[in-house]
Amino acid sequence: MLDATYWENHYRGEDTPWDIGSVSPALKAYIDGIQDKNLRILIPGAGSAHEAIYLHRAGFTRVFVCDWAPSAFQYLRKEAPDFPEGHLLVADFFKLELEVDLILEQTFFCAIQPELRKAYALKTAELLAAGGKLAGLLFAFPFDAEGPPFGGTRDEYEHLFAPHFQMLHLAISNLSIKPRAGRELFIELLKR
Repeated sequence: MLDATYWENHYRGEDTPWDIGSVSPALKAYIDGIQDKNLRILIPGAGSAHEAIYLHRAGFTRVFVCDWAPSAFQYLRKEAPDFPEGHLLVADFFKLELEVDLILEQTFFCAIQPELRKAYALKTAELLAAGGKLAGLLFAFPFDAEGPPFGGTRDEYEHLFAPHFQMLHLAISNLSIKPRAGRELFIELLKR
C-alpha cells in the first residue's frame, strides 16, 4: 500500500530513484519567470524539496512543502536551515487545509495511485485561490510495469483536469533531464 509507512521506508533506506538531485530544469525556468515573490506556493509530495530550496534561496517567503514521510525533509533542513519549520507539512495532501496561489507538481502526481487522480484534480483546485495555477511535469506515456511511478497520456490529463482548470499549456517539455527527454509534459493550468 502506498501509505506514509511505504514512503518513509523509502526515505530511510535512501531508496529514492525519482530524486534527480537538483531542481528540475523545467521548474527552474518556470520559477525564474515568476515576478511576485510573495506568492503562496505549495509543493505536494515534495520529498527532498529541491524546488523549495531553490525558491527559498531566490527570496520566496511563502513556500510550503507537504510529504507523508517525515524523513523526506532531512535534506531540506540541512540545505536550508532557515526554511520556516511551520512550512514543512508532514501530512496527507488530500487532508490539507490551506489556500495557495500556485501548486508546483514534480513527481507527486505520478506517485499516487491512479484511482486517486480525480481526487488530486479536485483537491488542487480546492487549495488554489481564485486565479491560482497548477504547474509542473507529468509523464507523457503510460508505463507497462506496475508503479509507482504511474504514467498517463495527454488526453487522459486533459479530461481529468478540464472540470476544474483551463489549460494554459500542456506540451512535451524541452527542458527535461536527459533520461526523461521527450517523455514529460509541462503543464500550466488556471483554476476555473
